[in-house]
Amino acid sequence: MEREVNQINVIPLVDVMLVLLVIVLTTATFISTGQIPVNLAKAKEAGDHKDVPVVVTLTANGDLFLNDRPVPPDGLKTVMLAHPRESLVVVRADKVTLLERFVSVVDEIRGLGFQSVSLEVVRL
Repeated sequence: MEREVNQINVIPLVDVMLVLLVIVLTTATFISTGQIPVNLAKAKEAGDHKDVPVVVTLTANGDLFLNDRPVPPDGLKTVMLAHPRESLVVVRADKVTLLERFVSVVDEIRGLGFQSVSLEVVRL
């Protein structure tokens, strides 16, 4: 008793496609995050800027990065001099960073003539 199959079972195809979708979304999430892991502070109000800022990152252990490139100790002044003073500077500081270290970095940036310095936070 042979019976002709005239339907295609698509359930395995849908299962495989959903697994592939989960893999792609998970990978895209990891790729979209920055290279330097920083746990940002949270705020209810956050500004949106359209121009490309100079990003200074201050990690939890005190390491300093400028646009994802490491900055040597006491080398912030030399690397910041290459940017125009009208540039927007965004400071990404880990939420467990010592306030004194954060203030000294912002003070050094302001002392170099950059007037538009802001802190990057995560909106609640």
